[in-house]
Amino acid sequence: MKPFHTIAVPHDDILQGRLTMDVFAADLWEAAQNRGSDEYRDAETFFKKTYLTQGLDNLLHVVQKRVTGQGGDPIIQIQTPFGGGKTHALIAMYHQAQQWNAKRVVMVGTALGPRNTLWGFLEEQLTGKIERCPGQVSPGKETLRALLAENQPLVILMDEVLEYATKAAGVRVGDSNLAAQSIAFMQELSEAVSTLEKVCLVVTLPASLLEHYDEGAEKLFQQLQKVSGRVEKIYTPVEEHEIARIIRRRLFSRLDADEAKTVVSAFVEYAEKENILPGGMQVSEYRTRFTDSYPFMPEVIDVLYHRWGSFHTFQRTRGALRLLSLVIHHLKDSNTPYISLSDFDLGRQELRQELLKHIGAEFNSVIGADISGSEAGAQKVDRMLGKAYQGLKIGSRTATAIFLYSFSGGQEHGTTLGEIKRSAATLQNPSPVVAEAIEQLKAKLFYLQSRGDKYFFDNQVNLNRILLNYMENVKEEDATDLEMSLLRSVVKGSRFKTYLWEDASLNIADSEEFKLVVLKKEDKAVISDILKTKGHTPRVYRNTVFFLYPLESDRSYFLTTLKRKIAFETIAKDQHLRLTEDQKKEVKEELKKLETPLKEAVRRLYRMIAIPAKDGYKEKDLGIAAYGFTKSLDEEVYEQLRLENDILQKIAPLVLKEKYLIGKEYVFTAQMYQAALTTPGEARPADRLVLEHGIREGVQMGVFGLGELEEDRPRCMYFKERAVVAFAGNEILIRQDICEQQKQAQEQDIKPQAPPVYRGGEEQKPVGVNDRATSPVEPHQPVRPTHAQLRLTFEIPKGKVAGIMGVINLLQSKFTSLEISLKAKNGAISQQEIEDKIEETFRQLNIPFELSDES
Repeated sequence: MKPFHTIAVPHDDILQGRLTMDVFAADLWEAAQNRGSDEYRDAETFFKKTYLTQGLDNLLHVVQKRVTGQGGDPIIQIQTPFGGGKTHALIAMYHQAQQWNAKRVVMVGTALGPRNTLWGFLEEQLTGKIERCPGQVSPGKETLRALLAENQPLVILMDEVLEYATKAAGVRVGDSNLAAQSIAFMQELSEAVSTLEKVCLVVTLPASLLEHYDEGAEKLFQQLQKVSGRVEKIYTPVEEHEIARIIRRRLFSRLDADEAKTVVSAFVEYAEKENILPGGMQVSEYRTRFTDSYPFMPEVIDVLYHRWGSFHTFQRTRGALRLLSLVIHHLKDSNTPYISLSDFDLGRQELRQELLKHIGAEFNSVIGADISGSEAGAQKVDRMLGKAYQGLKIGSRTATAIFLYSFSGGQEHGTTLGEIKRSAATLQNPSPVVAEAIEQLKAKLFYLQSRGDKYFFDNQVNLNRILLNYMENVKEEDATDLEMSLLRSVVKGSRFKTYLWEDASLNIADSEEFKLVVLKKEDKAVISDILKTKGHTPRVYRNTVFFLYPLESDRSYFLTTLKRKIAFETIAKDQHLRLTEDQKKEVKEELKKLETPLKEAVRRLYRMIAIPAKDGYKEKDLGIAAYGFTKSLDEEVYEQLRLENDILQKIAPLVLKEKYLIGKEYVFTAQMYQAALTTPGEARPADRLVLEHGIREGVQMGVFGLGELEEDRPRCMYFKERAVVAFAGNEILIRQDICEQQKQAQEQDIKPQAPPVYRGGEEQKPVGVNDRATSPVEPHQPVRPTHAQLRLTFEIPKGKVAGIMGVINLLQSKFTSLEISLKAKNGAISQQEIEDKIEETFRQLNIPFELSDES
């Protein structure tokens, strides 16, 4: 295959080695002063080397609309993380404004001193003098509006405002200071700009607190956000998936897309054959990512941008460009078809120093001793792997990839075997040789560490020998106590009533609420006992108990992690160990680093769910959690049950019809809900409201009706209308055709023939009118009085509202007019809730009402 530099041709400044950091440093002030490199000063060169992202294109379009009087947002805030393209976007607008025939004002906080005022600087740029806006007190909205109106169309670009405000905080202005006046100016300027058709104000504020200087600066930042946030719209010019193309556009002048696809396809075919593609990623997805990032492997961009980019000293895009330009320049005469992390030559001082400034100079000796020195362990492994692989330098490539994966400003450190293989292997050798290289590196290197399935470099000599000795002496009860502690930290009880390591059925509540029983190990007898009984009595709500227990095949890994934690704690406390200060620090760091892996380990172990089923229970594996999972363990269980439809958050009316009304005329609503909780294997609504919503929706759609059972006869009360569901009394769900017959008879104003008598939901021979006694009352029974009016006063106990809905339904069926007066006390409700939830409901139902405040 062709070398990468003949497929993606680097820009001349890369080939010529003009690779100083300032080449990649976007500076709006320098561009506005017509200074600096052509990269940013010259519009044609700037756009030639700029990848026009969707966000930047949209941003330019919005500003153009504004300054040409066609709408658009008057005030725009650009907010991205440090090194995320804010200044680059401002420079793009600066150059484009000239094409739009708009005036430009540039104010950069790093260029302005505390003796300058923003308002004075604004006027001076527009008019060449300061007459309307003198002094250190903000001039006011009207003065600013008049100044801006005379200079339309106008684009005002403000960068690094926070830095200026921080400096201005040290200048006293009467009882105030210049920072407070500047914030007042920002508000006045924002309001003035909003009233003018052809003026656009663009402000950048950092999105990361790492860029704030101290608590005072953070307060100023919050004030600036509050002021501009009243009228501004926030734009992000760069999306993450566009980073690779931005970097490629800046570093390479042209690309042969067909040749690039040839190389990418060859690697993907190799990686698929070697089974080293990222887990969980489709082949086509990886191919697309590699095509977008070529000649760099996707991992190169990911590691630099996300891991190294998480250091607050590493400016993401600028820092990545600087490092990659050094790599390209070094490889410009090589035969390498693509660039991987293993192609970073850590023996080159210029490249090495770019990395050391973020991780510390002490790693200089680590690189020399283990990777790049002539007697380094990695060099020895190169020679030990056999003559067939010596020219490929697999040992050095492997160590280099691990080193670059080892660091970040966050929690992510180290790399897996699969990631190492993708970077270190070449198309000329099978990937298993990389695994062999790792085993030899572990024996030869002083600073290579491994934890679980991750490999990484550290600046401390390995403590493995001490650690392994202490791990062998960990007491079983200590490991058990730590396991319980970890479980308590990841099981929050937010979705279930939870029971940890409880195996006595008597102690598991028999109630409607969902329960999660976490067992120390899988025990079929215990699960069966808890599902069937509560102590010595049969369990009623069998369908509400779920179980979580460990996958024993992962127990070994989990115990190793536990013992590692306990061993490090013992090492830290052991006064007899003669550890160096650096080693003591390493122990503390390792303990801190273990917090997340321990929670991940307990999540990885406790992953088997037992779900009540018709014939006992069924099992479900939660699987391995995604990296950086934040949900509690019980929340994950709940989510899995929901995804598998074992817990329903919505029930379709047709499902209710097919489940309960096929072959039946009616079913009691209370029995429907109870059956879901008591019958093992039934789908369970998340709560009563889920079933209620399904019933109400079905009634309104006419899938079935809702009514009551009167003298063993279904009486349809709601059909194709809003219904009130009580789950109480004789309330029933009624088959569609019965409701249609009853409604049709009512509409024709004909007394319907008495419906057939149904008992227990089974159709029997109808009882005809002639079969009944002709007298409505038996002669020997007294005639009971009827009531033309009825007044009922009662107080509803907490939680009993649903229970009295059946009574309301009965009264409405007996009386034409039903008037309800309700007095609520001993609580509070907001006016917003009254308007949104009470008044709006009555309006939608077209029910007249009176509402008064009796407090």
